[in-house]
Amino acid sequence: MPIPRRHLLAGSVVLAAGPALAQGNVHQHQAGQFERLNQPGRVDLPDLHHAHAVTESPAPRAARQGAWRALSPLPVPRTEMAWAVEYRGRMHLVGGYAEQRVDRPYHHAYDAVADRWEELPQLPRGANHVGVVAHGGRLYAFGGFLEQNRTPHDGAYAFDGQRWHTLRRLPEACGAMACVSLGEVIHIIGGAIGSDNRRSIDWHLVYDPRTDRYSRRQPMPLGRDHAGVVAVNGVIHLIAGRVDSFHTNSNLHHTYDPRGDAWTFRAPIPTARSGHGCVWYRDRIFCMGGEGTNRVYGQNEAYDPATNTWESYAPMLTPRHGMGAVVIGDAIYVAGGGPQMGGGVKSAINEAFSLG
Repeated sequence: MPIPRRHLLAGSVVLAAGPALAQGNVHQHQAGQFERLNQPGRVDLPDLHHAHAVTESPAPRAARQGAWRALSPLPVPRTEMAWAVEYRGRMHLVGGYAEQRVDRPYHHAYDAVADRWEELPQLPRGANHVGVVAHGGRLYAFGGFLEQNRTPHDGAYAFDGQRWHTLRRLPEACGAMACVSLGEVIHIIGGAIGSDNRRSIDWHLVYDPRTDRYSRRQPMPLGRDHAGVVAVNGVIHLIAGRVDSFHTNSNLHHTYDPRGDAWTFRAPIPTARSGHGCVWYRDRIFCMGGEGTNRVYGQNEAYDPATNTWESYAPMLTPRHGMGAVVIGDAIYVAGGGPQMGGGVKSAINEAFSLG
């Protein structure tokens, strides 16, 4: 395999507030780490990125801003994997756009200690916007789109560290779902169905690996896809996402409590977005990146469940969407993604955020 605070990113220097890391050589680091979807060959950061990239957040600034650093790039520029997952201490990226196709089965793992990527057994069916989650010693992959952000399939698979296993199919073909492990089951929430009539759905499935069966729970309050999801203290947080399209991004933030099978409204995310990273880091839910109409976001905003409030932190060095984001050790790792609106350009960028 071939292997003022208001800030529009422009020029060759990006400075993040807070503790300084060597963030002034970002564009030098980015050289040759991009590829167009319709044309082979590496390119530099596209000019359109500067028109689309924004980092302004309406949220109050956190006292401790943290900082980003650049790391070893992906072997292949990729985007629209949908999300990444931490599995056995490494970041795993599955499927997505790469090398002029939108249905790649590629599977890469990143070792943060060695700062090194490894190619692993490929997904049985290539797709983009695959729903991924780690649970009970396995990495699970549900659905995904066979065409560009549309035409989903209903396949489901589990990776045991050596090979993939085929699971019971989803009740309906779907892509861009939010998947999260909680207790002994996996929750599969929202997503999008259809091809020419692509639309977001509000379904809420629970998959039980012990029985290889699905059951239904209370639907989410508003159907959306490309949403962020994380489980904290026994409840699920579902944050932002798109309602049918990124032209109608949502800032909604709900929690789901399985004990009462009920959804509750929480403080909305300050920057409405979709295709963003969403992770639990220290004592906050951090959301970074994402896209909107003629926008690719670098905002890095964090939610405190104890106070039901949001703050903003140092923005991403390279704003992008459709990337993978996970926490390993004491840092957030963000790899791949599109540096401009849409899926026309893929990146190999790999950067990490830490509060120090």
